[in-house]
Amino acid sequence: MSDFLSTVNGLVWHETLVYLCLAAGVYFSIRSRFVQVRQIPEMVRLMLKGEKSPSGVSSFQALTMSLAGRVGTGNIAGVATAIAFGGPGALFWMWTVAFLGASTSFVECTLGQIYKDRDKLTGEYRGGPAYYFSTALSHTAAAGAMKIYGYVFAAVTLLAMGLLLPGVQSNSMASAMSSAWGFSKWWVAVGTVIVLAFVIIGGVKRIATFASIVVPFMAVVYIVLALVVVLFNASEIPAILSLIFSSAFGIDSAFGAIIGLAVMWGVKRGIYSNEAGQGTGPHAAAAAEVSHPAKQGLVQAFAVYVDTLFVCSATGFLILSTGAYRVFEGGTADGAVIREGGTILPADAEVGPAFAQTGFDTLWSGAGSSFIAISLAFFCFTTIVAYYYMAETNLRFMLGRFATVNARFLPGSLGTTMTMLLQALILVSVTLGAVSTASDAWTLGDIGVGLMAWLNIIGILILQQPAYKALWDYERQKRDGLDPVFDPLALGIQNATFWENYDPATGKDRERAKT
Repeated sequence: MSDFLSTVNGLVWHETLVYLCLAAGVYFSIRSRFVQVRQIPEMVRLMLKGEKSPSGVSSFQALTMSLAGRVGTGNIAGVATAIAFGGPGALFWMWTVAFLGASTSFVECTLGQIYKDRDKLTGEYRGGPAYYFSTALSHTAAAGAMKIYGYVFAAVTLLAMGLLLPGVQSNSMASAMSSAWGFSKWWVAVGTVIVLAFVIIGGVKRIATFASIVVPFMAVVYIVLALVVVLFNASEIPAILSLIFSSAFGIDSAFGAIIGLAVMWGVKRGIYSNEAGQGTGPHAAAAAEVSHPAKQGLVQAFAVYVDTLFVCSATGFLILSTGAYRVFEGGTADGAVIREGGTILPADAEVGPAFAQTGFDTLWSGAGSSFIAISLAFFCFTTIVAYYYMAETNLRFMLGRFATVNARFLPGSLGTTMTMLLQALILVSVTLGAVSTASDAWTLGDIGVGLMAWLNIIGILILQQPAYKALWDYERQKRDGLDPVFDPLALGIQNATFWENYDPATGKDRERAKT
C-alpha cells in the first residue's frame, strides 16, 4: 500500500504542477500589477477592520480561520523536510512561492467572495472554488462543463479535507507529544477527538471565534521564541543567507546535484504550508462580511505572508542558525547525507519536528521537545478544525437544495444527517492518523493538496477576470475617497447573485432584511 501511495503521489506532484504553481503566480502578479506589493498597507488596515453580522464573520476572523488552515505541521515539520530533502535553498523557493502565491491567493479569494452563497440550513455565508466554478460561467455555453467541474472539485476537497489531510496533523501532534512526554498516541487521539467534537459541532461561528483567539496567540509566541534562538546565533545569519541563496541556485557545489529537488521541495512544502492556489483560502474568505469582495481578497493575500514569510521563516532560521539539520541525497532519508549542520542531531532523529526540537534545545536544554509539542498541539488542532469547516462547506455545495429535504434513515434533514456523518468521518480520520506511520500520513496529505491545486489553479486561470474587475473597481472607489461597495452588474460581472441582492444603501443583504 505504501508503494502504491508513493506512486500516486509522484504522479500528482509531477514537476509540471510545481512549475504551474510558479508560472500562475508570475502571471497573476503581472495581471494585478503586483497587488501583493502595492496594497500591503491596505491589507493591514483591512485585516484589523471588523465588519461582521449574524450571517458572516469579520475580516479578521476570516483571516484567522484561513490561517488556522494554513499554519499547521507544515510550518515546523514541513520546513524541516524541505531543508532535509531540498537543501537550505528550499527555503528560498518557499519564499518565492509565497511572494508569487499572494497574488494567486488574492484572485481565488476575491472570486470566493464574488460568488458566495447563503447556507440553506444555517443562513451563514458559504463559498469556495466549487461555488465559483459552477456559477461564474453559468450564462455561457460552458455552463454544464463548469458545473461538473465544480462538483468534481467539491468531491476532491471533501475527500482531502475529510479523510486525507487531518491524519497528517494528528500524526505530527501525537508523535511530538509521545516524544516529549511519553504519551500514548491512542490517548492523544482520544483527547483530540473529544475537544475537536466540541468545536466543530458548534458551527462556523464557534470555529471563527475559536480561531480568532488561538491562532494569533500561537503564531506570535512561536515566532518570538524562535527569533530569540536566532538572535542568540546572530553571528550565523550572514552565512545562513549565503547558504540559502547558493543552495537555491546550485552555486554551492555540495548542493549542485539537488537544485531540482530544492525547487521541488520548496514549492511543494510552500504550498502545503501557505495553501496559495490550493483552493482552501476562498472558503474562509467567503464567510466574511464585507462591502466589497476585494477587501477580503487583500486580507487573504496577507495571510500567505504571515504563514510563510513569518512562521516558516522563523522555523527555517531556527534550524539553520543552530545547525540542527541534515541534508540527504535523492530526496529521501534513505539517501546519503550530503551535509550536516554544526549541531549533532541524535542518530535516530527522524526528519521533521526533531530538527526544530534540537534547535530549541541549543538554548533551552531539554525544553525543545516540550515547546514543539505544545506548538504543534495548537497548530495542528486549529488546522484540523479549519479542514472540517472546508469539508462541510463542500458537502453543503454537493447537497444543494436537497440539504433541507428530510432524511429517510435518520431524524432531521438530509443536510443535518450528512453533516453528522462527515463529523464522524473526520474524527475517525484524526484517530487513525494519530496512530499511523508518518510517511503514509504525509503521502496521503500530499495527494490531497496536489489534487486540489491542479483543479483550482487551472480553474482560476479560466475564471480570473472578475477578480481584476473587482480590484480596479475597489482602487477607483478608494481614490474617490469612498468606502468601496460592490455592484457586479455595473462591472459586467454576471451570476454574482448574492451581490445582486446586496443593498448598497443599507450595506445589508435584501434577503436578510426581509427575514
